[in-house]
Amino acid sequence: MANHKATKKDTRQAAKRRERNKYYGKTTRNAIRDLKSLTDKTAYDEKMPGVVSMIDKLAKRGVIHKNKAANLKSKLAKRKTA
Repeated sequence: MANHKATKKDTRQAAKRRERNKYYGKTTRNAIRDLKSLTDKTAYDEKMPGVVSMIDKLAKRGVIHKNKAANLKSKLAKRKTA
């Protein structure tokens, strides 16, 4: 464990960010799972923009890579047309 005051603070902040990122990531994964389980096309169309927004926010915050976000959105859009 670090002994400098600033390093202790950084450790606390990192833990806080890690918990927050885990929460955002898990919530988004659950939303994607729920969206994929929908069979009704109109319901899918209604939920899609919200899930895409969540994915974009994850990429913006740096929780996931921007290419991963693009791949997720692409797969969801493909599923929408199929």
